[in-house]
Amino acid sequence: MRYAFFMMFISALSFANDAGSLLFNGNCLTCHNETKTLSAPSVLEFKDRYMKAFQTKEQFVSYMSKWVKNPQEKTSLMHDAIKKHGLMPDLGFDMQTLIDISSYIYETDFKKRNGYWRNN
Repeated sequence: MRYAFFMMFISALSFANDAGSLLFNGNCLTCHNETKTLSAPSVLEFKDRYMKAFQTKEQFVSYMSKWVKNPQEKTSLMHDAIKKHGLMPDLGFDMQTLIDISSYIYETDFKKRNGYWRNN
């Protein structure tokens, strides 16, 4: 039984690029579809907004991690999304988890990954 679990874990790790990918896919996709706005803004939508606001990866990751750690309307870059979907709940993640997820989001080309450039 432990061997089967270990093999599933190794398989999942080989599928995902890193911890950020596993954390993102296991948590964020529950509400944030990569390309479509459903129950929350799509990853493409909020990533684009953050990329325009923050010029470096460090700034992007720092802001996103801190905001998700303590979501507040007054510090949000997405007041329109809050009006439409409500404020993101406090998820209780530790800061390193949020940094890993934010780094993954920054580094991943969701448009290319989803063939977005071909369809739009």
